Amino acid sequence: MCNVNCLSWGARNIMAQEIRGKRVLEVGSYDANGSLRPVINLLQPLEYVGVDVMPGPGVDRVVSVCDLTAEFGKDSFDLVVTTCTLEHVRDWKLAVSNLKNICKPEGTILFIVPSRWSYHGFPYDFWRYNREDVEYIFSDCTILILEEDKNAPSLVYAKIKKTANFIENNLSEYELYSVVMRRRVRQLEDKDLKSIYFHYLKLKDVVG
Repeated sequence: MCNVNCLSWGARNIMAQEIRGKRVLEVGSYDANGSLRPVINLLQPLEYVGVDVMPGPGVDRVVSVCDLTAEFGKDSFDLVVTTCTLEHVRDWKLAVSNLKNICKPEGTILFIVPSRWSYHGFPYDFWRYNREDVEYIFSDCTILILEEDKNAPSLVYAKIKKTANFIENNLSEYELYSVVMRRRVRQLEDKDLKSIYFHYLKLKDVVG
């Protein structure tokens, strides 16, 4: 998924030499409101694979972000793109690990996530990332660009290069802000998803 700001930022910050003749993976490729795919395809990648947890427009293979390495093997893609997807993944740490490991050494990751944004279930919505979160999460890589919209609703945009001698960070103790718990937590438990507040968020999202 990708809104207008996301499309504009991606188009400005993707270079032809990072795409032409390269293997590209888009994670969360279900095209509900826009996709960077047409922009990237103009730059003639060798291959473009879109994955999501459900079939639909823009989805070539149904694969969870948490299963990418098992599905494709480590160091498989030159460019990994994910836009407004990781907030919907309950185990965000495993998801991030897969994004890093599926990318080739010296490959590129485009990572866009919401920071100040209302609840939007697709079908769920769990997390919010600020600029400092993204900086810490990818401190085991080289962050080429890191930006955040000045006004809410806001996105954090990052262009990241995986290092040649990549050694993955241990994020097990890191706490991220959860819209379910309304505070930073290490992870979400099953009981947290049965809370009255979480059901209120889902109902509010459906009713509008």
